[in-house]
Amino acid sequence: MRKQSMPEAVTWGYSKENGPDRWHEYYPIAKGNNQSPVAVLSKDASKDPALLPWFTGYDPGASKNMRNTGKTLRIAFDDTFDRSVLRGGPLPGIYRLRQLHIHWGSTNDKGSEHVVDAKRHAGEIHLVHWYSKYSNYADALRKTDGVATIAILMQVGKNPKPEMKRIIEEIDGIKTKGKEVPFQNFDPSILFPQNRNYYSYQGSFTTPPCEECVTWILLKEPIVVDEHQMSKLRSLSSNSAEEPHCPLVDNWRPLQPLNNRMIRTTCQ
Repeated sequence: MRKQSMPEAVTWGYSKENGPDRWHEYYPIAKGNNQSPVAVLSKDASKDPALLPWFTGYDPGASKNMRNTGKTLRIAFDDTFDRSVLRGGPLPGIYRLRQLHIHWGSTNDKGSEHVVDAKRHAGEIHLVHWYSKYSNYADALRKTDGVATIAILMQVGKNPKPEMKRIIEEIDGIKTKGKEVPFQNFDPSILFPQNRNYYSYQGSFTTPPCEECVTWILLKEPIVVDEHQMSKLRSLSSNSAEEPHCPLVDNWRPLQPLNNRMIRTTCQ
C-alpha cells in the first residue's frame, strides 16, 4: 500500500489543522517509540564515563545561503565532502554539517523543543549533521546512527551572544516564505556556549517525516539572546510575499514520550 503523503492543501505545519497532533496521520513514524523532543531531568540522566568530549571542525567557506522555509529560518552548508564536521562525544565516526535551523516561540517562555528540568527556553538552534560513511544524506536518514544534531538552547537576557548578530542582520532579506539570501563565510561554532557538557539520547527529527535516526547532543548551557533578536525572528512571515503576513512563531513540537530510552550525560 502506498504511504499517503499529506495533501498539498494541508502541508504539515504548526496550526490546529496541520500541526504536530496530526502529523502521524500522514507520517506514521511520528507516533514511533523514539521520537523527539523529550523532557530531560538532570537527576535522572545516567552519568556515562564513556561519553567523550565532542569536536567540530567547521569550514566557514561551506556556508551557502539562508532561507525562510515558511516553517523556520534555515542556513545550508556544502556537505559534498568532509568539509565541516562533527566527531567525538557519543558518535561512532565523522558527521558532516548539512544545515542549521531555529525553533522559537511567540513569547520568551516558550520556543525551545527540549525541556530541561521543567524549563522551556525562548528558542533552540539545531545543527544537523549526517554520518559520512553513508553514501548520501537520504541514505543516512534510513539508518539509526545516520544523523547527529547539536541542540543549543536560547535564553533571553541582557548580554546577548554577539555571534547571533550575524544571523539577525540578514533577516530582513528573508522576510517571507521562499526568500533566500547568500550567507557566506559563517562558522556556526561561534554559537556554542563556553561549557561543552551535554545530554545525549537516541531520537528523531522534530519535523515530518520525523525519522528515528538522530543522536542528540543537547548542550547543557544555553546561550543568551536579547529581546531585539527574538523580535527579529518573530518578524518573519510563514506566508509568501503575495499572501498576507502571518507571523512565523511557535514552530516547535511538543514533548514526546521518553518510553524506555536512556538519557546519558557527561561525568563532569
